[in-house]
Amino acid sequence: MLPVAILAGGLATRLLPITEKVPKALLPIHGEPFIAHQLRLLAAGGVRRVVLCVGYLGQLIQEFVGNGGRFGLTIEFSFDGPTLRGTAGAVKQALPQLGPEFFVLYGDSYLPCDYRAVQAAYQASGKEALMTVFRNDGQWDTSNVDYSGGRIWAYDKKNPTSCMHYIDYGLGVFHASAFAAIVGSQPSDLADIYRALLASGALAGFEMNERFYEIGSAAGLREFSNYLAGQIGSGA
Repeated sequence: MLPVAILAGGLATRLLPITEKVPKALLPIHGEPFIAHQLRLLAAGGVRRVVLCVGYLGQLIQEFVGNGGRFGLTIEFSFDGPTLRGTAGAVKQALPQLGPEFFVLYGDSYLPCDYRAVQAAYQASGKEALMTVFRNDGQWDTSNVDYSGGRIWAYDKKNPTSCMHYIDYGLGVFHASAFAAIVGSQPSDLADIYRALLASGALAGFEMNERFYEIGSAAGLREFSNYLAGQIGSGA
């Protein structure tokens, strides 16, 4: 399995004041920090190596996670440094640790999906990157992807259209070359990388059937907590 970059360097302003002294990844949910649930899910999906891209309060995440051994993973850390680099900039900085191909997911996402199938779809596509998408129809967040016939036709987080019934699921696969245009420490957003790849015909799409969970908002926290309670109750 390819390594995974987890983007956990944001300021989590939507969750203030609870994230003023605790990073989002360490918010307690059912007795454990969120990242413990996230890492165990990745290990169960076949992932063996993770690079955590951290910034704000990143040392606290490092102290909790350690080398990842207790989660069945090998974990390394890539720190933003004195200034935030943005989601794509953080990946760029971590490239020496990630190697030529890798997954990228957000530090507040819990994605109960088939990671092996996503990797296989990326490798079969022959494209520079793959975006996973989910038919959302505006249900859990604003739909931002026009997807049909196994192809992404448009992607825009800032200016969604009525043709966009899908949403970026939050899991991508990339070749390192996709980040070649980022120079120095200038902040750069992953959404811009996706759009540039789409424009050049280098972005594959893959539809997911399992809904996503996130803890980037108070509502998302409640939904994920309820989901986890159901999983624990059913013995899953």
